[in-house]
Amino acid sequence: MAVTIKKVETKADLKKFARLNYQLYKDCEYAVPDLLEDLLDTFNPKKNAAYDFCEAELFLALRGDEVVGRVACIINHKANKRWETNNARFGWIDFIDDPEVSEALISTAEEWGRQKGCDKLVGPLGFTDMDPEGMLIDGFDQLSTMSTIYNFPYYPEHMERLGLTHEIDWVERKVMVPHAGHEAHQDKYFRVAELVKKRYKLHIHKFKNAREILKGQYQYPIFDVVNRAYANLFGYSEMSKKQIDRYSEMYLRFLDTRMVSVVETEEGEIIAMGITMGSLSHAIQKAKGRLFPFGWWHLLKAMKFKHSKIIDMLLVGVVPEWQNRGVNALLFADLIPTFMEMGFESAETHPQLETNHQSQDQWAYLDCTIHKRRRCYQKAL
Repeated sequence: MAVTIKKVETKADLKKFARLNYQLYKDCEYAVPDLLEDLLDTFNPKKNAAYDFCEAELFLALRGDEVVGRVACIINHKANKRWETNNARFGWIDFIDDPEVSEALISTAEEWGRQKGCDKLVGPLGFTDMDPEGMLIDGFDQLSTMSTIYNFPYYPEHMERLGLTHEIDWVERKVMVPHAGHEAHQDKYFRVAELVKKRYKLHIHKFKNAREILKGQYQYPIFDVVNRAYANLFGYSEMSKKQIDRYSEMYLRFLDTRMVSVVETEEGEIIAMGITMGSLSHAIQKAKGRLFPFGWWHLLKAMKFKHSKIIDMLLVGVVPEWQNRGVNALLFADLIPTFMEMGFESAETHPQLETNHQSQDQWAYLDCTIHKRRRCYQKAL
């Protein structure tokens, strides 16, 4: 039976789009499903502030009445202006292992981009860098995280067969929390941290809880660090206040503020931040990607009563003018003892661009290994 492409136009279509990933990967021990409620909000222009500067359309691949693939087609006009590009993006792509299905999806994305006047297709990318991006090309036997993409090994094979080529890669590291046999040279972070604190009169600011962050509106200077630190990284577009509000709403509910660290100057300016949390991967798997009616219990249990042994390092950044001064050592010197005290065994870094050597070098004094690699593909239109 031939494959047909259907544009997502109804709430029922969107629900099918949102749940396809779970259906494909429900028996895969490494995949973490999208959280249904968050994904529905992501594609709601009234709730996702990225629609202020992005346009998007979603498509389903059908064989008869069965959904066998999905893809989101996106243009981030702010990023195109910032980087002087004219790109269309594809994201949230999933498909069964059938060349006819993947070809139909990519052909749809290509035609959509051409109709919009774009000259290149890139992806997988989301609306912004805060969305999952990069197709997994190595590390298929590693547990995914709630904020990254997992895909089967056949996905990149299909992309290459369709003429898509390497645009840029990200790498992820498994970092061992220092304990017996894994101490490495982590003591250097503490020595550097003490020197940097005294030389520049810096200090660590800790928060009692998420309410303190919101009440003091600390989320804005914290995300300003992200905007400034990530400004020159591939495809980045600056987050607006509305976006910061949305991400704060999405993630603050999950954070244990013991695992959040910010560096301030003597005057109280935030110049660096590290946002980490206990992994919710297994909890989301148990919840089957849904908070309601009962999925919330698995997440609450993982956050409050029996946390994972794995840390997700969501965001780590230092503003440009303070980079290369050892400021990141203050973050590690603050967080490492917390991780040890809480009984964590390892940490999962966020995806880091292969070209961002400065960011990758910060792990040099810890016992770690690159265990995942993901790719952004491109194709001229």
